[in-house]
Amino acid sequence: MGFLNNTSTARIAHTLRVAAHLLSYPDDTLRQHLPELRAALHAENALSSSRLSELDALIGSLAGGDALDTEAAYVELFDRGRRTSLHLFEHVHGDSRDRGPAMIDLAQTYEKAGLYLSPDELPDYLPAVLEFASTQPPKEARALLGEMAHIFNAIFSALLQRESHYASVLGALIELAGEKAQAVTIAPDEPLDASWDEPLAFDGCSTSGQARPDTPQPIHLVRKSSATEGVQP
Repeated sequence: MGFLNNTSTARIAHTLRVAAHLLSYPDDTLRQHLPELRAALHAENALSSSRLSELDALIGSLAGGDALDTEAAYVELFDRGRRTSLHLFEHVHGDSRDRGPAMIDLAQTYEKAGLYLSPDELPDYLPAVLEFASTQPPKEARALLGEMAHIFNAIFSALLQRESHYASVLGALIELAGEKAQAVTIAPDEPLDASWDEPLAFDGCSTSGQARPDTPQPIHLVRKSSATEGVQP
């Protein structure tokens, strides 16, 4: 598989924003703008032709599927399993105390760039991370993706196991980071519902059930001073 425009200076902002939208909840608004997202991907041409074809297949499935079935499948895929969670710190810190400070540091990084999240939006939500990356110069954006490539590859592998078209989006991010998407062995997933069960009284120091994360919601990062430029479903 050959790579196109895979240099540190090639433009990738629109591709990152399209990826952010494709990983967001597939509501009516998103589905209405799928043709524009596809056009932006092909116009920027930052991905290999085979990856673009995979993303076309995902866009086609979102556009042609029943709306309720598509939304239910999204929730089942991303909101009910840790291995496919789009909250990146879930893969790094789990429910440990380290997750809170990491969230604060990431939110402050956004704020330094003039970007702000709503109070109910979490900074480690992958679409939010991609929106931020799209505002950075190409070299810095690719470096940021490179730092997260191992997480992307884990999610990519879990999505491949489920034979999901969404794996193409994670594969695209790995490609933009200058890495090769490779399936790795993934341990059996524990449903989030099970991990949220309350532990037995006096049953050691288990943290199970103590910190249920919020349900991911579509997010939009905006500059305080002006509207965000680029692809805007």
